[in-house]
Amino acid sequence: MGTIVMSGTVVLVILGFGNNLYWLAAVAVLFLYLRYGRDASAPSGGGGVGSSSGGSMPADYRSYRDRRDKQAKWERRYRRERPLQTRRQEREKSS
Repeated sequence: MGTIVMSGTVVLVILGFGNNLYWLAAVAVLFLYLRYGRDASAPSGGGGVGSSSGGSMPADYRSYRDRRDKQAKWERRYRRERPLQTRRQEREKSS
């Protein structure tokens, strides 16, 4: 995917000598690729931007686990700080 984006950018730059709007399009293509496209084309086996130094766990699972742990922490805090609402919700769920 990266070679397609780079070759398209080169073509837009070459066309930009006649019309400056193509240069703007080339910059936009590069920005969008660097912002959104690079993460999707990264290998999922590790060694990418967010992988650990050992490379044993993909960044996707790590971010999922972090979100899951943060959600569990907030749920525990809610149950601790609002015991009456928690009991009511559990009663409604069981009925």
